[in-house]
Amino acid sequence: MPVEIGREERGTGCVVTITWENSAKINIVGSEGIEALTVAITALEADDSVRAVILRGAGHKAFIGGADINEMAACDADSAEAFISRLHGLMKAIRECRVPVIAAIDGYCLGAGMEVAAACDIRIAGENAKFGMPEVKVGIPSVIEAALLPRLIGWGKASYLIYTGAIIDVRTSRDWGFIERMVTSESLFEMAEDMATEIAKAGPAAIRIQKQLLKVWEEESLEEGIEAGIEAFAAAYETGEPQAMMQAFLASKKGAA
Repeated sequence: MPVEIGREERGTGCVVTITWENSAKINIVGSEGIEALTVAITALEADDSVRAVILRGAGHKAFIGGADINEMAACDADSAEAFISRLHGLMKAIRECRVPVIAAIDGYCLGAGMEVAAACDIRIAGENAKFGMPEVKVGIPSVIEAALLPRLIGWGKASYLIYTGAIIDVRTSRDWGFIERMVTSESLFEMAEDMATEIAKAGPAAIRIQKQLLKVWEEESLEEGIEAGIEAFAAAYETGEPQAMMQAFLASKKGAA
């Protein structure tokens, strides 16, 4: 059950694509896969050339079809806690990645898969994508990053998904605000690459500061978020990036006049 990692030069650095390959089993994840994906994400922290990450599942049947029920069925309370903590560790690594992570979702995106997608910064999906949180149907609650769902789609819709285990189609997920873009399955990865390329063209320090600031906006009060933004604005100038990029912009305008 390998993790495939690809790199393409884009903008001022590179875009990394991480592909989870367990397509024979709709890309479900067990402990081995969780660990492999977590290592792949955290390994990027030391690479200053990375500008954006695309996370996808192999094939067209699933992004991540959920956590491994065979493994969970054999758990007791202690091993269940260890398993769900490992899974949370993966999603925490995605949320703490210094650059934006784009989820390119095709096919089933269920349970742990929907939580992984929620942990990503941007979500785009193919026309055949399906979303759901079916944990209660096998006797367990939706936990860890399911806590992001009310913030993304609202309390009522999150409650509906979590209590009923219903599966929704891609158009519903778009209308509810879970995904940002819906495209054909054939153009999904191209769209993800285009989006990542646009990010890679931006100031790398600005993007990293912006991601940190978005997390502050999520967790702190409005006033604290505004104050953090003032500090982030000043911090950007300490990198020298705004000065260089603005001068280049002004020079290009002058040359075009």
